[in-house]
Amino acid sequence: MLEDIKTNIEKLIARLESEREENASLRAQIEEIRSANESCQKHITELEQEIETLKLSEAFKTPGNGGAAGARIEKLIKEIDKCISMLEA
Repeated sequence: MLEDIKTNIEKLIARLESEREENASLRAQIEEIRSANESCQKHITELEQEIETLKLSEAFKTPGNGGAAGARIEKLIKEIDKCISMLEA
């Protein structure tokens, strides 16, 4: 009986050590995944900024190339010039 208890305790201690090692391994994996996730998030942010830059550059193309924003800006400039000339008169 006492020998069985001693054997069970030894098994439990061995199992505890095994679980601790697995826990440490899993914690290391979690840290690696967090680091990779952070890197991916930074890359996503950079790509989103690049997309916005490309959208802006596309929007400011000359009106002949289909840049609606460029045409709108030119129209606004003409209106402002017209207003300034009216104020000067």
